[in-house]
Amino acid sequence: MNSSMNNLTKFKILKPAAEVFEAFVDPSKIGNFWFSSSSARWEQGKTITLMYQEYNAKVNIEILEINTNKKIVFRWGSEGNVVTINLKELDHSSTIIEVNEDGFNENDDNLIYNMIDNKEGWVFVLSCLKGYLEFSINELRTGLVKD
Repeated sequence: MNSSMNNLTKFKILKPAAEVFEAFVDPSKIGNFWFSSSSARWEQGKTITLMYQEYNAKVNIEILEINTNKKIVFRWGSEGNVVTINLKELDHSSTIIEVNEDGFNENDDNLIYNMIDNKEGWVFVLSCLKGYLEFSINELRTGLVKD
């Protein structure tokens, strides 16, 4: 039996939790920091298609749980890792966002590489989110180069 491991990334965003939450679930906002487009508003039970126009790529995610302004849980594809995004509002002007991705196979020979690659991706996404929400910068999201 394979056991799975998770990878946690935390950031402080100087905005209320509602604004951080909406950046992910609102299709008109996600393109400012992450994927170029989202097929619909994220709601529990929906399958959402995320497009990365610059890389001619798309991925489906299954929304497993939504707790407005507090929590988003989704699965990459039908069998992929599960991502839990927790939002903890510290006051009315700042939020701690925790992104926990679970499902890494600890018996995988590439485990360390996969977890570092995953961490790098989430740090970049959350940096772009911080730039977008705090400073209205929305041109950063295509900057990370993956070979």
